[in-house]
Amino acid sequence: MQKSIARVSLLVEDYDQAIAYYQDKLGFSLLEDTFLPEENKRWVVMAPPGGNGAELVLALAEKVIEKAAVGNQAGGRVFLFLQTDDFTRDYQAMKDKGVRFTEQPREEPYGTVVVFTDLYGNLWDLIQMK
Repeated sequence: MQKSIARVSLLVEDYDQAIAYYQDKLGFSLLEDTFLPEENKRWVVMAPPGGNGAELVLALAEKVIEKAAVGNQAGGRVFLFLQTDDFTRDYQAMKDKGVRFTEQPREEPYGTVVVFTDLYGNLWDLIQMK
């Protein structure tokens, strides 16, 4: 039996704003953007280029509890991990595009890593594994 985590839901304040951020700043691809009239919402799926890992489902925060969680889905901890095969290339490209990093890159026993925030404040790791 083979299983994997295929998608992760990410609460956003605005679909188009989030799509633009993930495309323009992180280079993600928009895989699907379908309006679901029976639910009056959109099914928006994005993923890093060349990846074969989990995809992001952008979920519009509508309820009060959902809106309160935007930008803090992991309670202040790193929430998502963007793995790369070329840390220096991607770190520099992200810096050049205005991505906000919370620290300087560092070497850890498992690889090279730096923490950044997305447009809502969620913490991410950009990481190249050893």
